[in-house]
Amino acid sequence: MTWLRNRAEWLADHEVGATLMNIILALVLAVGISWFIKRRRKVWLLNQLPGPKGVPILGSALEVNCDNVELFRLIDSYCDMGEVVRVWFGYYPVVILTSPRAFEALLSSQKHLDKSTDYEYLLPWLGTGLLTSTGSKWHSRRKLLTPAFHFSILDNFVDVFNRQSSKMVSKLRDNANGEAFDIFPFITLCTLDIICEAAMGRCVNAQDREDSEYVRAVKRINYLIQRRIMIVWQQPDFMFRLLGIKKEQDACLAVLHSFTRDVIRERRELHRETKAREQQQEHSEEERLLGKGKRRLAFLDLLLEASEDGKVLSDEDIREEVDTFMFRGHDTTSSGINWALYLMGRHPEEQARVQEELDSIFGDSDRPVTMEDLRQMKYTENCIKESLRLLPSVPFIGRKLKEDIVINNQRIPGGVNFSLAIYKLHRNPEQFPDPEKFDPDRFLPENAAKRHPYAYVPFSAGPRNCIGQKFALLEEKVVVSSVLRNFRVVSDIPETDLKLTGELILRPRGGNPIKLLPRRS
Repeated sequence: MTWLRNRAEWLADHEVGATLMNIILALVLAVGISWFIKRRRKVWLLNQLPGPKGVPILGSALEVNCDNVELFRLIDSYCDMGEVVRVWFGYYPVVILTSPRAFEALLSSQKHLDKSTDYEYLLPWLGTGLLTSTGSKWHSRRKLLTPAFHFSILDNFVDVFNRQSSKMVSKLRDNANGEAFDIFPFITLCTLDIICEAAMGRCVNAQDREDSEYVRAVKRINYLIQRRIMIVWQQPDFMFRLLGIKKEQDACLAVLHSFTRDVIRERRELHRETKAREQQQEHSEEERLLGKGKRRLAFLDLLLEASEDGKVLSDEDIREEVDTFMFRGHDTTSSGINWALYLMGRHPEEQARVQEELDSIFGDSDRPVTMEDLRQMKYTENCIKESLRLLPSVPFIGRKLKEDIVINNQRIPGGVNFSLAIYKLHRNPEQFPDPEKFDPDRFLPENAAKRHPYAYVPFSAGPRNCIGQKFALLEEKVVVSSVLRNFRVVSDIPETDLKLTGELILRPRGGNPIKLLPRRS
């Protein structure tokens, strides 16, 4: 009897085990079938779109295994295939948008706000700040940070723009002899000085100390991130570690994060002391917010004010946003200034008109630029806008779909990464006749009003547009005008011979060799 009972229990246990195993296998099979059906639907929908044929399994992965200059040309050629183009990079698809109506369908949406997976490589440096965050965190941060870019507050930074651009001009004088030299490094160090002082209230003196640890770390981490985005085999974490690149990146991050955290601690203590003093004085709310009668506020100070002593933003939250300002406010503006000066050098008639406008404002004076001066620089601003059309600082931006979307009567399945080709968008002949021509008058109010609202988006558009675009445009106007008040610029390299690399920003391979000639002895 005992034997029979033991045997019955054994069979029962094995029957339960077999049943559980069958259930698990059935669930795995159901998940597999569901994935296969969804994948098959996704592939079918995407293959309805125009795009390069590629090869089985690899798609266009082999074709894009080339240097950055050739890659930019290749992606640009894909853009010629339609308004909505599909490219397979092995297993992963990317959908490229090139037309105003396609841009509007995605960028105007309140649903599709997530950045593409390429932005994940920025997380070790920036964390989930305004650039990389999603959902409720992004909404709350955007609402919190928007007042920091009010035009009245930006007025406080004009003296920073003046001081640093004046230093750059003094350094450029040594090269103002009619011989070609690369101006890009001078611009990059100037914009780094500007954004450090504007974001953190700390002078790093990049223009005088290019070999400082912080400056080297900023330059190096930008390079490492750009390379990882472009080189497929560096993207998996295990390969990133195996190649030894993560160790180098971590060393850069240690310098960058340590610097920012030290500044935050110093400014928080100063903020508390200043607040205690202010409580003993009478100031209106407007004066308090705009800093009237007080020292100029950096963005960090505004974040500390909004943090409510850590209740709303922790020090690490503030660190994310300050580092984000550093990243987005450094390379993008240096690229914009570089291309504006390059195109001025290619178009002497337009350069002469800008200098005529500047002379009417400043005469022979070398006084600093004021906000009122900037308002009068109408033609200068139009030239900068036209340079951002032809050579946008950020040639591509990325988004990732949460759910299906219909663009140009084509259904795009959720989960797909988009690349919005700003460089191609700005060359749409329907919106910009003779699109390769440099014509600042395109931005006269009567001409701009005729265009599609999403035809020109150098700072993106819609709910997730660039929060710092006013800051960037003011900075570019001050720096460009400072150079053109002092020098005549000559560029010998035709636009057709430019070797463009579309990394995180639009760069010229080999730099931007120009010639400077003094306007006055």
